[in-house]
Amino acid sequence: MDGILNIDKPRGMTSYRVVALVKRLSGERRVGHAGTLDPLATGVLPVCIGQATRVVEFLAAARKIYRAEIELGITTDTYDADGRIIRRENPDGIHREQVEKALHSFRGTIRQTPPMYSAIKYQGKKLYELARSGITVERKSRLVTIHNLDIIAFQPPLVTVEVECEKGTYIRSLAHDLGQILGCGASLKSLVRQRYGPFDIEDAISMPQLEAAFQEGLWEHLVHPTDSVLPAWPAVVVDEATEQLIKNGVPVVLLLESAKGNRCRAYTVSGHLLGILRSDPEKGQWHPEKVFPNSRQ
Repeated sequence: MDGILNIDKPRGMTSYRVVALVKRLSGERRVGHAGTLDPLATGVLPVCIGQATRVVEFLAAARKIYRAEIELGITTDTYDADGRIIRRENPDGIHREQVEKALHSFRGTIRQTPPMYSAIKYQGKKLYELARSGITVERKSRLVTIHNLDIIAFQPPLVTVEVECEKGTYIRSLAHDLGQILGCGASLKSLVRQRYGPFDIEDAISMPQLEAAFQEGLWEHLVHPTDSVLPAWPAVVVDEATEQLIKNGVPVVLLLESAKGNRCRAYTVSGHLLGILRSDPEKGQWHPEKVFPNSRQ
């Protein structure tokens, strides 16, 4: 079976452990997740199985929606509730209007500095490994895009926000930076990923549901097709001769105009996803970028 599981990751469990469990239950070697969730976070964790692991890079580019609970007055070394408290301030003087004004500076394309407790590498080592050894290094800020950022609830010292963003955005950093602007400090108390591309929390399956489905032999009914993360690209059905060319990596001519992102999805006459092709406008050809010769979705 090739495809994607929409799993509701529980709090306290790492994304790696979820993948390990799916590997054990399915017996499939090729299993990987898209978009790590911290142990503290819960919610949508797409887990790709079999040949679907090859579309993780495309899924990673999809927008995400989070609901974050931020605690004002508490600053931690990890920027969230799992970390060591390094500062306490009284946030009683902070009003909703001040928070609204501060949040305005986070909307759009902004520069954000990743936290020390992150998997980003510095000179071959992950930052969190250095942080655990008591080492702090200067991190380069990077551009991230936040499309929507709204207050859902304001019950001091807690502020609940909904964030729609693109890849690379650290919600922990957003919470920390908000506290710096307000002058009282802040940290992430809880985080739920509500949506990731086409996958929604309402349709996500819990770990007990997943294990039960495997035990009952019904888990394949929970698997989303590999192409469910590729809806923006046009689809084309090819004949058997063209199918063989694509399988062999040979550029082909298709009756299809250049597509958004210069990619398209190719299917066999039987309806199986055959490959992802990239356009070469100069030559009027489509080059096989990823081929799924034995798709089992």
